[in-house]
Amino acid sequence: MNRTARRRRPLTRVTAAATAGHVFFELAAGVGMPLASLLGPFTAATAWAVGTATAWRAGGTRPSQDDPAFAVLNSVSLAAVIAHLTGWPRRRTRLGLPWLTDCEGLGPRLMPYYNPILYVSGTAAVAALLLENDSATRRLPLTPPLVPLLIAAQRAEHRRLKAIAAARPGWWNRRLAEPDGSLDTPADQRRVAPIPG
Repeated sequence: MNRTARRRRPLTRVTAAATAGHVFFELAAGVGMPLASLLGPFTAATAWAVGTATAWRAGGTRPSQDDPAFAVLNSVSLAAVIAHLTGWPRRRTRLGLPWLTDCEGLGPRLMPYYNPILYVSGTAAVAALLLENDSATRRLPLTPPLVPLLIAAQRAEHRRLKAIAAARPGWWNRRLAEPDGSLDTPADQRRVAPIPG
């Protein structure tokens, strides 16, 4: 294969889009998004949007010699999904898959929407690593050590976002400004959809 020829990476692009969907879902739901506690919601959203657009464009145009960079992108995305699925309250589906019951203050009512976004991102990342990284190693050297680091980072970001919501509530952190950290009421929690699978 010509290492300088442009190549398409549809699975890497799906990974980038699903990762953006995950973080923008959090913002729209009122729990902020990664980096919002440090940069503010608008700057963080801009950074995520620009980063996603860049990854999307590059994923469809960069040559094979850049596969290692895309392997890093997909490995980090996969590690973030694994960190969510192992670092937050969960239960198992009938198929034995982890299913979040709450995450970062979203509350149980939003988990039937949030979990599929994570699974699309994680599945696309694994598929991209296996099928689209011809000139990169098939091993996932970054993923295992990144998972505990990302769990710690997610929890630290969540603590900072909760502190900001208590001091300066706004549209972007409204769910965290609630006393129990979510907008779910007991009635909402009783209406949680059954776990698929």
